[in-house]
Amino acid sequence: MAAHESIGRGVTIALGPVALPGLLAFPGQAIGLVLFAHGSGSSRLSVRNNRVAADLRSVGIGTLLFDLLTEPESLSRANVFDIPLLAERLDGATDWALAEAPGLPIGYFGASTGAAAALVAAAPREDVRAVVSRGGRPDLAGAALPQVTAPTLLIVGSRDEQVLDLNRQALAQLRCEKRLAIVPGATHLFEEPGTLDQVSALAKEWFTAHLGG
Repeated sequence: MAAHESIGRGVTIALGPVALPGLLAFPGQAIGLVLFAHGSGSSRLSVRNNRVAADLRSVGIGTLLFDLLTEPESLSRANVFDIPLLAERLDGATDWALAEAPGLPIGYFGASTGAAAALVAAAPREDVRAVVSRGGRPDLAGAALPQVTAPTLLIVGSRDEQVLDLNRQALAQLRCEKRLAIVPGATHLFEEPGTLDQVSALAKEWFTAHLGG
């Protein structure tokens, strides 16, 4: 199997004048579809997110990894932190995904600034059933936090102290079903042995419960 086949088929998500490349993959009898919202200049080729995506597919959850920004747009740090823009792109990609897979429950997996975009995009939507944040900045979702109804799991490394504090503040503002999971010994990128496995296990449990249930 070629490398690109192992992480999904290439797709193009057309949102008005913008075309965003993505990777869409479904296991047999999928129970849901999770869209990945990358952050801080990452892309659909993120090694960590593709690892989590593969683990989700192993339990029957489809995955869509896509670039929230075009290549020229990603060169601007301002765009990377433009949460309304990222949320708008995720919202449009969700509509695109629902046309590809009608009726499948939708989840969001956000990392870094992508976590804020996921929460902002999820807030007005009733068809987003669950949100998971990995080392995210949910605090940047601001006024959208109390509006989120989708069950939300925030995963942070115990050694990522500043981000952990920001996640605790965001957790207090969420009014939905919520949980803060702290991975012992992990720093921001979950590079320590076994820590990304714990992220995947937590995400699989959360999405299986809320998409498959």
